[in-house]
Amino acid sequence: MTSPVVTRFAPSPTGFLHIGGARTALFNWLYARKHGGRMLLRIEDTDRQRSTKEAIDAILDGLKWLGLNWDGEVIYQFSRAARHREAAEQLLASGKAYRCYASTEELTAMREKARAEGRTRLYDGSWRDRDPSEAPPGMAPTIRLKAPQTGETVIEDQVQGRVVWQNENLDDLVLLRGDGTPTYMLAVVVDDHDMDVTHIIRGDDHLINAARQKQIYDALGWDVPNMSHIPLIHGPDGSKLSKRHGALGVDAYRAMGYLPAALRNYLVRLGWSHGDQEIFSTQEMIDAFDLSGVGRSAARFDFAKLENLNGHYIRHADDQSLVTMFEDLLNYVPGGADLKAKLNDTTRAQLLKAMPSLKERAKTLIELIDGSHFIFADRPLEIEPKAQALLTPESRALIGQLRTALETAIPWTAETTEAAVRGFAERNNLKLGAVAQPLRVALTGRTTSPGIFEVLAVLGCQECLARLEDQAAA
Repeated sequence: MTSPVVTRFAPSPTGFLHIGGARTALFNWLYARKHGGRMLLRIEDTDRQRSTKEAIDAILDGLKWLGLNWDGEVIYQFSRAARHREAAEQLLASGKAYRCYASTEELTAMREKARAEGRTRLYDGSWRDRDPSEAPPGMAPTIRLKAPQTGETVIEDQVQGRVVWQNENLDDLVLLRGDGTPTYMLAVVVDDHDMDVTHIIRGDDHLINAARQKQIYDALGWDVPNMSHIPLIHGPDGSKLSKRHGALGVDAYRAMGYLPAALRNYLVRLGWSHGDQEIFSTQEMIDAFDLSGVGRSAARFDFAKLENLNGHYIRHADDQSLVTMFEDLLNYVPGGADLKAKLNDTTRAQLLKAMPSLKERAKTLIELIDGSHFIFADRPLEIEPKAQALLTPESRALIGQLRTALETAIPWTAETTEAAVRGFAERNNLKLGAVAQPLRVALTGRTTSPGIFEVLAVLGCQECLARLEDQAAA
């Protein structure tokens, strides 16, 4: 019987959850969900100097926002250091590891000599077969793996194919440092084994680690999990992803107004293809995802594509859920607190009423917030410079006359106000645009907005007549 699938996402908490890490988490999550398995979350906090609580919180928060739920408790690698040491002692006892007493100066000289001679094996193995009785007094040794010196180390990678390293080029790597702390290489192998991880899916920057880790698995007599090393994400120009390209934390994408479902959909298509399909529901993603669809070349990040996809998700989102997301985003954007203070039963109802029109124009939630400005604007309205130019004495007089005409719109709806405005334009031999634009400026302070009759309906009779009076009298 085959083992149930267990994947793991294992970030180092030295910074935010970046976009590449989010995609790795997504691929692990999809693979586990497709096969009815589990995805574990392990925080690899063995680097005590660089690991921070803020980074851990950002990783957990980012995964939750993306909707990538893990199974079981979060595992913290550092808390398992005693178990990692136990594995190193086991290797020592079986003759698969040895104590190395080389000093820092000796190691530096070895590395420099090896590099000068063009060798990739930097440690010369000088303590591999030496008698520990020759050790300098008072020096704490490191424990090194007694790696094979001939033959090959091979990984059958699900994405990269068969990858081969010549053992003569691989070092006897350190398992325990002189102070007794385990190295990352050892900790990862022991954790993956103890947690029954069956599939390791990670970035291909870890490919060289796979060779070293396989040697530790072999020395311990353990089965090597199935490995998949996925290409990294590059910028649109093919260079390494930088901040200007989109190498930002997931929290930054949230603050820019992207929807979790849209970001998930965008990330799944970065480096994985399924025919020509671009838009996937979560269940479609789970059903379709397989490692054979992951390409070997780096994926290119494209903000325009993400924005268009996000716009699609906004247009197809339920209006009430957009109001909820709108409110949530105010916690993460500049000026959000001021806007949040203006949210009440009235403005929420207005926002919900305006949403069908607002979401047609918005590619991000930030654009949605900007488009809803007219609902939350204080009287008298602050008029944008471009709009101010339209408020001539003639148009102000026109606004006063329009206000009078609109008083007859009963009940106050998009239809009745439209009839009143069109009737006014006809009586005065004016084109609708000549009336609608001053009306828009008076009601929103801007030259662009949702349809003017929707604006009238959303704001309501009392507020509209008051705003028109402000501008007519100014």
